Amino acid sequence: MPRHGVYPRDIVPPRSKYSDAGRFGRMFGELPPFAADTPDVRAALIEIGKVGGIMDAKDNLTKTPAELITNPALSAKNSDNPTLTAGFTFLGQFLDHDMTFDPTSSLERQVDPEQIANFRTPSLGLDVYGAGPGGSPHLYDTQGGKGGKFLLEATGTANKFDVPRNSQNVALIADPRDDENLIIGQLQVAFLKFHNEVVEYVKTKIKLTGSDEIFAEAQRIVRWHYQWIIVHEFLRKTCGDAVVDDVLTNGRKYYSWHNEPYIPVEFSVAAYRFGHSQVRPSYRANFTGNGGNPFFAMIFTPTPSDPNDPDDLSGGCRAPRRFIDWPTFFDFSDGNVKPNKKIDSTLSTSLFRLPGSVVPNPDPKTNPASLAQRNLLRHLTFSLPSGQRVARAMKLPELSKGDLSDLKPHGFDDRTPLWFYILREAQVTQNGERLGPVGARIVTEVFLGLLQGDKGSYLSQDPEWQPFLPTVDASKKGDDFRMIDLLRYAEVA
Repeated sequence: MPRHGVYPRDIVPPRSKYSDAGRFGRMFGELPPFAADTPDVRAALIEIGKVGGIMDAKDNLTKTPAELITNPALSAKNSDNPTLTAGFTFLGQFLDHDMTFDPTSSLERQVDPEQIANFRTPSLGLDVYGAGPGGSPHLYDTQGGKGGKFLLEATGTANKFDVPRNSQNVALIADPRDDENLIIGQLQVAFLKFHNEVVEYVKTKIKLTGSDEIFAEAQRIVRWHYQWIIVHEFLRKTCGDAVVDDVLTNGRKYYSWHNEPYIPVEFSVAAYRFGHSQVRPSYRANFTGNGGNPFFAMIFTPTPSDPNDPDDLSGGCRAPRRFIDWPTFFDFSDGNVKPNKKIDSTLSTSLFRLPGSVVPNPDPKTNPASLAQRNLLRHLTFSLPSGQRVARAMKLPELSKGDLSDLKPHGFDDRTPLWFYILREAQVTQNGERLGPVGARIVTEVFLGLLQGDKGSYLSQDPEWQPFLPTVDASKKGDDFRMIDLLRYAEVA
């Protein structure tokens, strides 16, 4: 089965609710597809997701990356989200990679979720560890003393680090997708440095001495603090306190499994793709990388200028300016943070022209370069139900036909593809600041279900556990550990 391209029409996944352990499945297997896979339906989806169509934010990509950030008029449909900062887009991508080991990009996932084995049971156990110092020795600093610290290398700028790379610039990391772009690559560095600092904590504060026991305890502390951030920062900001508290208190209603967790297609193909709507055309990577000036760059360009130091935020390389200053992405209360884009039914224009590294040999009908078209066509490939039917099955309020009136010419205002429905639901019911009722419930139940299904997670082993590493606000130690605290402790901010 090909990695790239839209799947042929005759490949229709089975509609079983559960697949084997470690595979994908369905939350709502009893619901019919939102539409039949016909030429007219395919043409309508291609029209909805086309360049310049109703989902295109129509950013002015002739302007510089800095202008797209500093002049709101150039990206008028990329509205600022007052409650989520720019870093949450990439934290969400990092979490997506951690859930499953599917070696294809989160922008371009083509495997059939119900047919391909997931290589391991899906979880949020922090895949940066690989198989540990014994099974993945290339990830670790073998000369760094006891405890299994990660290997890091200098970027060429003082106190800035990169993941280790081989002679061809291939990142030596557990999951190659975490080198897709500069921001997620540097987030990987932050987690590696966080682990290294926790190793020192275990040695000096807990005073363990055996190399294996130091590593095991450091790994547990790192994982549990990371999982706490997922539950109490990422989910609460993305889905809302009420939904998270309800699932934690009253349990999951729609996401269940027989033996081990699976990844529902309603989540992987629709609900969790809300992050595509949050991507900006360009970002400020750092404050001083361009000869003492800020390094602004597009998230990607069709033809990056220099493979060794491109003019966009591509991954796969190392150069002195290729580092991240995290106060742009997470709020350190210093006035530097930039907001995320709202969750709505528009995507940045750059995502309608995916580069050849993501979509080789694009074809408007069989292999479109528009991410919106690709996402919509997958609803046919995987026989996904409409957003309205899912809302009814969950006994949640439905969007009105008026809320989806721009889909009426295509006949989808009352049988809307689930991904589009979830984006529009966030826009209509939450002003784009977080997911709406259907999207929030699916995302929250899957995240918490994965953690509850992992015997090593804090929610399984000690659900009353609280973080104990330092926080910015010392008075909130234990119940307000956030990404800014992790980044400070890791000494990358």
